[in-house]
Amino acid sequence: MKIVVGITGSSGAIYALDFLKKCQSSTYLIVSKWGKVLLRDELKMSEKDLTPLVARSFSDDDLTAPPASGSNRFDAFVIIPASTSTIGKIASGLGDTLITRTAQVCLKERYPLIICVRETPLSTLTLEQCARLSSYGATIMPISPPLYHVPDSVEEYVSAFTDKVLGTLGLKRSPGWREEEFT
Repeated sequence: MKIVVGITGSSGAIYALDFLKKCQSSTYLIVSKWGKVLLRDELKMSEKDLTPLVARSFSDDDLTAPPASGSNRFDAFVIIPASTSTIGKIASGLGDTLITRTAQVCLKERYPLIICVRETPLSTLTLEQCARLSSYGATIMPISPPLYHVPDSVEEYVSAFTDKVLGTLGLKRSPGWREEEFT
């Protein structure tokens, strides 16, 4: 599978890093201007530090990059974390950056689009935009890790959410809540 991953400026860079480490598919990275700030502030990393985890990186300013066109097939686009500004642009049909244009490609081509929003509380406007994107076929995944497995560390907490994203893509199956009682 070819998975395009977008990192925007909403807090939660640790989720993007964990996802990139765990995803066994070919991943292609786009980091927004504020995503770069996020990586630096939260993880003391740069986009270059993620290079070993991806097949290729594209500049968010490059609207000629392959993901900007539906004629260049990829299997899914995961925005992790997704800022509410990015969500608003996508819901309004704007494709002014490679991240927002790639999302528009997903919507028009019916490619899976997973938007991992990391914001709380959510305004009514953002809730409406998320509902609109969901009705267009996007999967909205608020970064809200499951706790039924009782994590012992922050890493386990983060991992539980990224496992859910990988599961949504069909790349991993995580044990469910009380699954042993269901078999």
